[in-house]
Amino acid sequence: MQIVFPIVIDAVAYASWLFIVSLGMTLVFGVLKILNMAHGSVYAIGAYAAATAVALAAALGLPPAFSLVAMLLSAVAVAVTVGPLLERGLLARYYGRDEVVLLLVTYALFLMLEDVTKLIWGVNPYYVSEPAQLFGNVLFAGMRIGGYDLFLMVLAAVCGLITWYVLNRTTSGKIVLAVIHNPEMSASMGVNIQRVYVVAFTVGVFLAALGGAFTAPMISVQPGLSVSVIIISFAVVIIGGLGSIQGAAVGALVVGVARSLAVHLLPEIELFSIYLVMAAVLIFRPEGLFQSVKARLI
Repeated sequence: MQIVFPIVIDAVAYASWLFIVSLGMTLVFGVLKILNMAHGSVYAIGAYAAATAVALAAALGLPPAFSLVAMLLSAVAVAVTVGPLLERGLLARYYGRDEVVLLLVTYALFLMLEDVTKLIWGVNPYYVSEPAQLFGNVLFAGMRIGGYDLFLMVLAAVCGLITWYVLNRTTSGKIVLAVIHNPEMSASMGVNIQRVYVVAFTVGVFLAALGGAFTAPMISVQPGLSVSVIIISFAVVIIGGLGSIQGAAVGALVVGVARSLAVHLLPEIELFSIYLVMAAVLIFRPEGLFQSVKARLI
């Protein structure tokens, strides 16, 4: 029992930030049908922007609690600048092309953004632990739990619930669902498809940047950050099923549990455990846990 509780807490904490990032990726794929390789780069930009914003807030003498607001604002700033720029400026030119072409375009974008982050922020690591220190530790069942981990769990739940509510309980969300199911019919009914694409992609960018911003206090923000997160995010959305919010939540939990078990019991197979679970799911459910089987069009 003494080891079960830490495994569960670590698994849920890891799954929390991973769910936020994967939610953006699965949303973009669900609406635009783009497997966005550059999603990890946006995550890294969000982390760098948050580190810069927190340092700037501290230099201005603002209260430490404002660092949380600074991280949120940095994610919003990344979303409103990078999202429309990438979608309208680049990806829109390739709509209607083969999915492989779009995948290669986003991969090229991923490589370029990796170098852009180096040009802007350099190659030295950034550390912004102050926001995490605000929450201290919480004593529960004789164990000390990081308060920031609990905060991330709440943030992930809020992001998932808001996204689900907007898509299923609002008029705008139902328009997005209509575009997902049949963009041609939606366009014939007067829906502005381009606007839906821009908004959906920008929201996806915001979620990636938000995940990067609020993960920054727990990690060393440095080059290569985008590579690790994009691989694990792919594992999450593949396990859960591309385009499924519920799938992203369950996929993140599955990955979190697999990693946590490996870290506590057999650290040598930390990364291997994630790919092992993904391979096992693909053997029995190639379309993912929450994606229905579709007939292939010839």
